[in-house]
Amino acid sequence: MEVKRRTARSLVAKLGSVSQQTRTEALCELRLISKHDSDSRPLIADAGAVPYLSETLYAATPLEQENAAATLLNLSISNRQTLMSTRGLLDAVSHALRSPSSSPAAVQACAATLYSLLVIDDYRPIIGAKRDIVYALVDIVRTPHAPPRSIKDALKALFGISLYPLNRAAMVELGAVTALFSLAVKDGRVGIVDDATAVIAQIAGCEESGDAFRRVSGIGVLVDLLDPCTGSSPRAKENAVSALLNLVQCGGDRIAGDIREAGIGLYDGIGVVAERGSPKGKGKAFSLLKLLDGGREPRFASNLGREYS
Repeated sequence: MEVKRRTARSLVAKLGSVSQQTRTEALCELRLISKHDSDSRPLIADAGAVPYLSETLYAATPLEQENAAATLLNLSISNRQTLMSTRGLLDAVSHALRSPSSSPAAVQACAATLYSLLVIDDYRPIIGAKRDIVYALVDIVRTPHAPPRSIKDALKALFGISLYPLNRAAMVELGAVTALFSLAVKDGRVGIVDDATAVIAQIAGCEESGDAFRRVSGIGVLVDLLDPCTGSSPRAKENAVSALLNLVQCGGDRIAGDIREAGIGLYDGIGVVAERGSPKGKGKAFSLLKLLDGGREPRFASNLGREYS
């Protein structure tokens, strides 16, 4: 372990070199070590690497920026507190996400780093308060021809941000609803649609979401996802149910009325989730049906009522 500690200190010291080649070589080694040797990650962080890596996200050289972003992602697995306590880290990540000169690999690594940090509940309000970060993630999602990996990592980060209820209104204000529904409608890749609808379901849980969903015909899109003919995945169907339930709970009778107008096919789709979904999905489907039916227990789900009501 002492050898690993000395190696980490030596490489981190080289990050402060005036020689670009020395810095680049050190970054390459740190990236590889932090990826393949979990024991070395805290040693690299303790050696003071994070401030150097953070500063390197502003680098004009794509290779340096990519290696710094990837190393931060690797370190975030076991050193989240060190990253979050480093002054200027989130600003540097925001810059890398927004800069036109950033490579797709650097953008992807920064988005994935945010998702890793957002695993911790206490970090969600801090990161969500950074409007430039939220906007940058939304921008990735709505950018035509963005790399799939970048979109997926941005969606995961947005999901983590949306788990803190007070972040949702800002996400609506910054255009997340339009971007997410556009992705859900136009992107045929199952994994991306699943991730997009997962974020939609969370954002639906705020008062501001009702009007935003109405402007993009969001309820209609969610109902279509429940239609067996659309071929949406079971996860997307459960996310659609969750979104509709959150909309009704936040928007009351007005939203419930809009949903009821979707017709009998809606109830069939919710019923499928109530009967065949995951335990969590069944419970939400039953709750939604009950709300739409004025609080009465759905006839076909009398056996589910005992379990989930």
